[in-house]
Amino acid sequence: MPAFKTLNDLPGDLTGKRALVRVDLNVPMEGASVADDTRLRALLPTVLDLSDHGAIVLLLSHFGRPKGQNRPDMSTAQLVMPLSKLTGRSVRFIEDCQGPQAQRAITTMLPGNIGILENTRFHLGEEENDPELARGMAALGDVFVNDAFSAAHRAHASTEGIAHLLPSYAGRAMEAELKALQRALGEPERPVAAVAGGAKVSSKLAVLGHLVGKVDHLIIGGGMANTFLAARGVNVGKSLCEHDLSGEANAIFERADSAGCTIHLPYDVVVAKEFAANPPSVRTCNVHEVAVDEMILDVGPAAVEALGDVLKNCRTLVWNGPLGAFETPPFDAATVALAKTAAALTNDGSLVSVAGGGDTVAALNHAGVTGDFSFVSTAGGAFLEWMEGRVLPGVAALEQQQG
Repeated sequence: MPAFKTLNDLPGDLTGKRALVRVDLNVPMEGASVADDTRLRALLPTVLDLSDHGAIVLLLSHFGRPKGQNRPDMSTAQLVMPLSKLTGRSVRFIEDCQGPQAQRAITTMLPGNIGILENTRFHLGEEENDPELARGMAALGDVFVNDAFSAAHRAHASTEGIAHLLPSYAGRAMEAELKALQRALGEPERPVAAVAGGAKVSSKLAVLGHLVGKVDHLIIGGGMANTFLAARGVNVGKSLCEHDLSGEANAIFERADSAGCTIHLPYDVVVAKEFAANPPSVRTCNVHEVAVDEMILDVGPAAVEALGDVLKNCRTLVWNGPLGAFETPPFDAATVALAKTAAALTNDGSLVSVAGGGDTVAALNHAGVTGDFSFVSTAGGAFLEWMEGRVLPGVAALEQQQG
């Protein structure tokens, strides 16, 4: 049972009830067009469910970083037409997210209507979690639904403050995300493996420190692996490497050792003398054979095969970050190969696979396996903070409403 209420806990008939729904409309734009509508599609199940049950649906979101300024180029008005097309319904724009102007506009809305409130960050109080602003927003609604996991790591007025002022529920996307995360690290089937990749150890020290106490196998890839190899006395040539963090790397080795977690580092690697697509100098070698003028750019095929065998013996996988410089061929080979193994095991029903983070989603899309994972989170910062074991204020506020 989730420790929060969901849309299933709402009455079947919501006719005329005003549902304030915190969504993430912060989509990339190309001119006046939405470049990627993934986040808009994610909110459809919640919005249509509420609308179909007669609620007046009022969407709250930030858009860009206006820092309290009223910026036409960051107005949520730009998303009225895209959302109208996706929902197949008319969508209204409401020129504020609190106050008399917004209240007047809402009084003319009918059951089932959908409205987008103006950018919450046009008010400085949003990012300060100002209680007065939260009260102003809450006054517009009868219930609050949070469907923006990607903003749940921020204690803002529209994510955390408002949840204490109205009966609060998790939307469909939030519910799916939290259930998937619970299956991945909360109460996972063991053994559990984690893939942690990316360029720098410094950005993921907290993640690695948390994971070694939670998982049975920690697979380290990307530039981060070079720092761990160097800490073990391996000469990594001119690879991207944070040599000054060898102490932290060794501390993580020690923590893993005492927690019974096996850290997997590559023992064969793909190297080149220049970082470019398909360079003439590319070769595969043992980690102890990297020349001083070479850089490690991917995990080698023998190590990938061994990692595949690790996954075959696991029941749960959490993945954040690529194994190599996947945007530049041929340094995408390890990420693609291991992702395909994970996808096949998931399809066989032997592995629960949860992945998240911007680079990770791009890498899985590149491998063509996004749809084969059990769950892929599009949240960046919130997913990373969850992997660090931190409390997400937007989620904690929902959990406090339980009871």
